[in-house]
This record gives sequence, structure tokens and C-alpha cells, in this order.
Amino acid sequence: MTIQQLLKTAPVTTLLLISFIGLFLLQVLTGVDANNPSTEDLLKWGANALPFTMTDDPWRLLSSAFLHIGLMHLLFNGFAMYFFGQVAEPMFGSAKFLALFLLAAIGGNLLNNYITWQGILDGTGQPGISAGASGGIMGIGAALLIAALFKISVNGLVLNLKSLIFIMGINLVYGFAVPGIDNAGHIGGAVTGLVIALAFAIAYRQRANVTQINPPFDASLHIHPTYQQHTGYNNYHNNHNSHHPADSNKAKNPAILWQLLPWIVMLVMSVGFAYWWQDMHQQLLQVLAAIE
Repeated sequence: MTIQQLLKTAPVTTLLLISFIGLFLLQVLTGVDANNPSTEDLLKWGANALPFTMTDDPWRLLSSAFLHIGLMHLLFNGFAMYFFGQVAEPMFGSAKFLALFLLAAIGGNLLNNYITWQGILDGTGQPGISAGASGGIMGIGAALLIAALFKISVNGLVLNLKSLIFIMGINLVYGFAVPGIDNAGHIGGAVTGLVIALAFAIAYRQRANVTQINPPFDASLHIHPTYQQHTGYNNYHNNHNSHHPADSNKAKNPAILWQLLPWIVMLVMSVGFAYWWQDMHQQLLQVLAAIE
């Protein structure tokens, strides 16, 4: 798929890839090592780090999703975004796809900070630094798993569930096998994506049910041929000559509610994430105050 084709079918995916590459090039042009950036440089460019993210810099929960630690990290995540995005964005819609990516990235970073913080409290851990789009990408991959499970199609094509499980499994195993990988970020992003995708899938199924029960009418009140062949209701037109606007409104109302379900779930998750950050923020301030 060319850049022009990708921009047409998946504009948000294209813009995300451009932002990843553009930020990386900007870092290199300002003197950051392309293969082994320093901790100071990563912090300067917005990496996720517990003492900063959970005190005065909550914006790092998002900025770190666009920042990559070296060229290989960028290439790996860029390929994954290209592979998943060109399928997921047309399926969920550009706006919902972007919200899914951002929330999964935030969820992954929050889980990373939570586990780090608990380790510090237990005396078994220490502050670290993380960056990369992996959490958001794992959220997209998990959402595609749910789509395949519910047999949601894109342009008539249904995703292969086994292939997606294999790809996601490789990512998780690789994360646990290689030191320095942000496993908490991967898992947090994937869980966030699963929850959001369940809302998509349930809404999809319910809208499909409403459409089957209340098929759309044309000006002459003829049922759509494919629906008549599928259901076998050959006398449908004869029994519904007295179609009223009130019937159409009843059919539309449930469809609108189900269409809003994914946005409602994402809004609730956003509020939950804000509360989670605030809770850790207060705990950290209390500990710092006690030390001083």
C-alpha cells in the first residue's frame, strides 16, 4: 500500500507514523544519538518517568507514546502501527481509532507507573524510564482480536483470529524474554484496548440486530432484496403498508444509543485514568513530604 493509499484509507494511521518519524528526525538533528539516546535526552523529549509523570508532568503519559528509544525501536513500532492501523482504522472509524490508541497508551503508562511505584514502596524496585507507541499499538492489536472474535468485517473481510493471537503472543513473549522491555505498558495497553473493543463489538452486534428487525425502507416501501432472500419474509411488503414515522423513530433510538456506547465507555475510562493518576500523585506527594 502506497503512502497516498494509506492516507486515503487510514489518515490517522498515516499522521501517527509521520509524527513518530518526524519527532525522531528532529531529535537526531538536534544532536540526540539515533541508536542509544541518553536518559537526559529522553526526559527532555517527553519520556515517561515516575517522579516526573506522577507529579508535575502528567502530559508525559501521552508524549512518551510518540517518542522512541533508538532507530530499531522506531522501525519495530512503525511497522506494527502500519500493519494494524490500515485494518483497524477503517473498521472503527478514524476518530474512535485515535481515541483508542491514545487511551491504550495512557493505560499502559499508568500501569507501568503503578507497578514501579508499588515496587518502590515494597523496596524491590526503583524509578525507570519508558517511551514508545507499544502500549497504544498493543491496544489496537487487542481490539482487532475482539473484532475477529465477534467476526466484525472490513470491506467484507473477516480477520483471522489465530493469526492475530499469534502476533500478539509473539509481542508479549518477546517482551518478557528481552530485558528492558516495558511489559507493564504492553499489558496495560492491551487490557485497555480489550475493554474499549468490547464496547465496539457489543454496539456492532446490537446495531446489526436492530437493522435485521427493522430493515430500512425506500420510497416505495420495498424491502431490500438481500434481506428478503435472507429471511424468507416474502409477504413483508404486504403486511407493512401502513408504515408510520413513529415506527422509524423507535428503530433509530436504540441504534443511536448503541452507536454512543463506545464513546461512553471511553469517557468512563478517561475519568478512571484521571482518578488513578490523582491517587498515585497524592501518595507520591505524601511520601516526599514525609522524607523532607
